[in-house]
Amino acid sequence: MKPLIILNFKLYKEAAGKKALDIARQIRNVKHEKYEIIVAPSLCTIQEIAEKTNITVFAQHTDYVPLGAHTGKISAEELKQIGVKGTLLNHSERKIPLPYLTQIVERCKKNKLRTVVCASTISEIKKVAELSPDYIAYEPKELIGGNISVTEADPDIIVKAVGIVHQINPKVKVLCGAGIHSKEDVGHALLLGTHGVLIGHSFVKARDPKKFLQEMLL
Repeated sequence: MKPLIILNFKLYKEAAGKKALDIARQIRNVKHEKYEIIVAPSLCTIQEIAEKTNITVFAQHTDYVPLGAHTGKISAEELKQIGVKGTLLNHSERKIPLPYLTQIVERCKKNKLRTVVCASTISEIKKVAELSPDYIAYEPKELIGGNISVTEADPDIIVKAVGIVHQINPKVKVLCGAGIHSKEDVGHALLLGTHGVLIGHSFVKARDPKKFLQEMLL
């Protein structure tokens, strides 16, 4: 499987509303034989991007609810219907209690959605690995949104995280995030044993997102 480059649009003004589709269209033809590129736009824009581009789209969150009488919830069933292929879960900005997280991962699997579960500590990684998601994204909370990547700040902790996950559940692949902003960060992350990276503000807020992504993949 190709390493992942997941681009989290969050709810930044630069990628809100119609701007989300504009960015997706800018990067839809950026291809690289070594990587799989995934975008995680806001809930209000995921269907349009899934329908109007050829980019793989993940949701930023999913709830444990079936289709039915649920107000303000996001169901795995509906995400599948509108062409979404996976979901981020348990991001530091959208934490989920472990019992609910367990149920959500199971429901996503039933609907064939790929799951990327975020974890901000080693102890959390150990718990999440037991749930058998497709990926665990390790993002130390203190580095999220900054300009120093985790691969630079504490590479040993990435190696430790990869080793722990492999020991608990070798089927789960590890991604890393927090401060990733250059091709060197991506390369270093892969050398440390991860299967890709999660990128947020450095992509969305780039003056030219397409150029930024192209340079990341060199």
